[in-house]
Amino acid sequence: MKKDGFAPGEVCWVDCGTDVDKATGFYGALFGWTVADMGEESGGYRMASKDGSEVAGLGPQQNPGPPFWSAYFRVDDAEKTAELVKASGGTVLFGPTEVLEAGHMAVFTDPVGAAFSVWQPKQHLGFQVVDEPGAYCWAELVTTDVAASKKFYGEVFGFGAKDGQDPSMPYTEFQLDDKSVAGMMPKSSEMPAEVPPFWGVYFTVEDADKAVARIAELGGMTVFGPMDVPSVGRFASCVDTAGAMFSILAPSQS
Repeated sequence: MKKDGFAPGEVCWVDCGTDVDKATGFYGALFGWTVADMGEESGGYRMASKDGSEVAGLGPQQNPGPPFWSAYFRVDDAEKTAELVKASGGTVLFGPTEVLEAGHMAVFTDPVGAAFSVWQPKQHLGFQVVDEPGAYCWAELVTTDVAASKKFYGEVFGFGAKDGQDPSMPYTEFQLDDKSVAGMMPKSSEMPAEVPPFWGVYFTVEDADKAVARIAELGGMTVFGPMDVPSVGRFASCVDTAGAMFSILAPSQS
């Protein structure tokens, strides 16, 4: 699906602070991305495109520990959002700051500890395509406090919360005007205790099992799945060759 803009509160971009050479080779082979260096003034940031449409960013890792994918939520005013984040119990980690002529960004953690970013666009509006093979399709919060997360993101982005009906698999969809824009689930007891709450990102694939096999061929690994989710599709959670976790989803054919 081609995109030319996003509503406030929607995820409009994802990027990964990582070993950019490793990531360029891995995702280029897995998703067919073409990755372009944005020049010296961008600090080594690279723009990934699929069939000519921008789909993600890759930049040099700035943080200690394993690399990770970041989700950016579209906002009208990054400064005002930063004030909302602080008033709602979150923490400002970086910014807000202007990124050349592209836009303004800021990085926060919510009160439970999950990091997320916001984007106030200027020249760069965000993804140029979503929900197609090799492109972003979903973001999902894994949290240790569902109630606190509902409250926080409701206050900051105006999210409503639609809870699933299966108590054995608790899941919440964050919504804007009855449109689901992201998901949330409680952290599983099977996850290592040292893994903090986090926002995970999903990319569309045509066939989850073939994608998992290709990830293994490229030197990555699968940590969960593939698994079918009724009416949604078949997904798996994986780790790339630089150590960043991401998920893939082959949507159900309706």
